Amino acid sequence: MSRIAECFAALQEQGRKALVPYITAGDPNPQVTVPLMHAMVAAGADILELGVPFSDPMADGPVIQKACERALAGGTSLGDVLAMVAEFRQRDQNTPVVLMGYLNPIEIMGYQTFAQQAAAQGVDGVLTVDMPPEEAEPLVMACQEQGLDRIFLLAPTSSPERMEQICALGSGFVYYVSLKGVTGALTLDVDDVGQHVAMIRRHTPLPVGVGFGIRDAESASKVATIADAVVVGSALVKRIEQCQDKPEAIPEEIGALLRAMREAIDATGSA
Repeated sequence: MSRIAECFAALQEQGRKALVPYITAGDPNPQVTVPLMHAMVAAGADILELGVPFSDPMADGPVIQKACERALAGGTSLGDVLAMVAEFRQRDQNTPVVLMGYLNPIEIMGYQTFAQQAAAQGVDGVLTVDMPPEEAEPLVMACQEQGLDRIFLLAPTSSPERMEQICALGSGFVYYVSLKGVTGALTLDVDDVGQHVAMIRRHTPLPVGVGFGIRDAESASKVATIADAVVVGSALVKRIEQCQDKPEAIPEEIGALLRAMREAIDATGSA
């Protein structure tokens, strides 16, 4: 059983939902990322999504686009992100880490090399935003050989046939994008999201995570009533941007945000 599967199994046994924060690795500088990862776990995060900075993050809104720009300006590469995971693993062997990003840096490194190095450094799952399932087999196979979970996105526009196809390729969990558009846009319709999550569950036994619209503790608790995992990104990255001139304060600032979400999820999100 993978570290992600073990995490969801433990949470289900406890009657709790997963809190999955996203940050862009290297934002606002590379020295912040590992301490921030530990702070997020201490604040109640169950799985960490670590964004690999990319120059053309087409699925992301301006908040995460700026985070990628800051990380790239600081020189953060895919190799640096893997090194950050290895450093994180020196103190934490339990919390799953998912790399989220775009295909180009992985293609440059090579699928086999990437999968081997990711697994060796302690990565648990890989989500590439811009890889269609029709072209996914080589990377899926490379990840599968190294025991890495393959996490795919489903959108409000995904047809039942598309859901079936994507769910068959995935492992770990399925990530439902709750909004049409980019990260951080608009306000989610929880009833509509719930209908789509129910539809996804007809196609897979995998846990379903929901992201792209979680702004605060209230929205996190609402999503926790319908999903297995609450994914929050832009709200955290925006706070990081506000603190970029005092990076030493970022772990505590983000920890405070996550603790409020954790408490709200545990209060209302339990099955």
